[in-house]
Amino acid sequence: MTTNTHARQLRNIGIIAHVDAGKTTVSERVLFTTGEIHRTGEVHDGNATMDYDPQERARGITINSAATTVAWRGHQINLIDTPGHIDFNIEVSRSLRVLDGAVVVFDGVAGVEPQTETNWRLADQYHVPRIALVNKLDRTGADFARVVAMMAERLGVKPLVLQLPIGTEAEFSGVVDLLTQQALYWPPNAQGKPTLERGAVPAYMQAAVEAARRTLVETAVEQNDVLLTAYLNGEDISEAQLRACIRQGTLAGAFVPVLGGAALKNKGVEPLLDAVVDYLPAPEDRNNDLPPGDGFAALVFKVVHDEHGTLSYLRVYRGEAHAGSQVLNANTGQRERLSRVVQMHADRREELALAQAGDIVAVAGLKASKTGHTLSDPAQPLVLEEIHAPEPVISMAVEPHSRDEQNNFSRGLHTLVDEDPSLRLGQDADTGQTLLSGVGELQLEVTLEKLRSRFGVTVHTGPPQVAMRETIARAASVRYLHKKQSGGPGQYAEVALRVEPLERGGGLRFENAITGGVIPREYIPSVEQGVRRAALAGVLAGHPVVDLLVTLEDGSFHEKDSSTLAFEVAGAAAFTQALREAGPTLLEPVMAVEVTTPMDHVGDVIGDLNRRRGHVRSQDQRGNAAVVRAMVPLQTLFGYIGNLRALTAGRASYTMQFDHYAEAPRQA
Repeated sequence: MTTNTHARQLRNIGIIAHVDAGKTTVSERVLFTTGEIHRTGEVHDGNATMDYDPQERARGITINSAATTVAWRGHQINLIDTPGHIDFNIEVSRSLRVLDGAVVVFDGVAGVEPQTETNWRLADQYHVPRIALVNKLDRTGADFARVVAMMAERLGVKPLVLQLPIGTEAEFSGVVDLLTQQALYWPPNAQGKPTLERGAVPAYMQAAVEAARRTLVETAVEQNDVLLTAYLNGEDISEAQLRACIRQGTLAGAFVPVLGGAALKNKGVEPLLDAVVDYLPAPEDRNNDLPPGDGFAALVFKVVHDEHGTLSYLRVYRGEAHAGSQVLNANTGQRERLSRVVQMHADRREELALAQAGDIVAVAGLKASKTGHTLSDPAQPLVLEEIHAPEPVISMAVEPHSRDEQNNFSRGLHTLVDEDPSLRLGQDADTGQTLLSGVGELQLEVTLEKLRSRFGVTVHTGPPQVAMRETIARAASVRYLHKKQSGGPGQYAEVALRVEPLERGGGLRFENAITGGVIPREYIPSVEQGVRRAALAGVLAGHPVVDLLVTLEDGSFHEKDSSTLAFEVAGAAAFTQALREAGPTLLEPVMAVEVTTPMDHVGDVIGDLNRRRGHVRSQDQRGNAAVVRAMVPLQTLFGYIGNLRALTAGRASYTMQFDHYAEAPRQA
């Protein structure tokens, strides 16, 4: 039975931002304002409701995306607070995959920061409509207009300003709502809790408000030809008509509504919630490209293991499933039982009788379903688009402190990798040590701390190693014959391969150019399988091989002695031989680094980046600080934060994220 999501007035939204933009504080104020909690927690005090993991509270950052549910104006809002640190980007990616809309929080001083940009592009990839909140407008150096201009310039979007701030920095006292042309203030009441009050627009702002409202109306009515004509004919456009146009433009991605506030002081939260309800999509507003049918279909987007067992987070796209019912894992073909369905309120759970279309819920009882798997009605199997994890760029050898801890060590690592698809486990070919790989040092640090706190295992670690890649410098063609005859059935397979370089980021492409049936069609996938297996370990140092095109051009077979195994062996051997003849080279990961430093240390910072083989791309001024952007090899950045603090007397900060692979120097 298909559920009517209109009746439930549902919104599934995420809050995304760069580290320290105030994202978790915004989430806490949303919980407080909607009555979900009665006392606000603070990130800096280590008692935020949404950052309930002990490490999150200790480090003052969000590591895990946390889900909760609040009510506002008769609507149910499922809210996911995501991490801002690049090392935990998989949490943002898998959240955006299942959300219908997003609130993007910008720091009123820093504006558009690197991780905001990355998250924005992810939201573009998943076609997620969003609204923007310029936060921290009470801070020294905050500039609402500058942040709006940065959004247009750096993100390539059309910001639609819905509010103007009243006062700047420490004098920030509220906002003017351009739709109602009212001033909104949050003076503290007797209990010290700010309460929303409405008043007249300050006289000194009247002209600016009229001009900004005119721009707002002109942009909004472009969404409706009838209203546009009416406006051009001098007719008044009602507030309700304007809101409908803004909603339409937001869902279409024509513009991004922009609001302002200071979440820490509880200023701007109610209008933000109103905007979520008014402008962000309900589940039925999104085109999820599902085939016709009313059978249950849901995507597993997160798996968590705790003392109660395994909890799997689902986004339900179609139909409904009751607690206790059986569903099909469409990826594996296995049947699973939903033993319990719960609504999450951060770390608190509320039992539900069923999961229905549009819901974001957690279920207990799944045994073999992983992140990215689809659960569906066994009678109407369906596979939804999977969630892709970023490739690791850093590895570390890990081993338990004592042999007694080996079982917990192995169980703990496999559990943590199961929870975080951007982690990988491998083995060092030379030493046999376990290798833990991920996207950054902080992610590996956090994982090892979880291993200690959750599984009681103390770990010895080797120095961090960069995850290199191998590629080729030129084209090469080889012919390889695999032929064995020893008493029983023989083995025969001949392949001719050509390899040639692709652009960076091109991956490994395999093309079949066989004509005339010189190799039967059923053996072609085996050749590709052999090539891809051999590409996992290159000829220089055993790193994965990327950025090349492999073409199967010719070959031969034997009626009796050829087999899929023989062609797989031939494909692997031919590929390895071709690599040796094609000028194999090493590639290293290069990071986009952004350093914010006091002006008097700019020279030292740039000099240090140059010594690390960095290429400085730009240098801007932000308030009384300088922002230096550079491309720097990851190999040279281990321990960088300590050096940077020493260079700048502890006054600089930096962020980095993977950008691309580039040819490594010969000595590397």
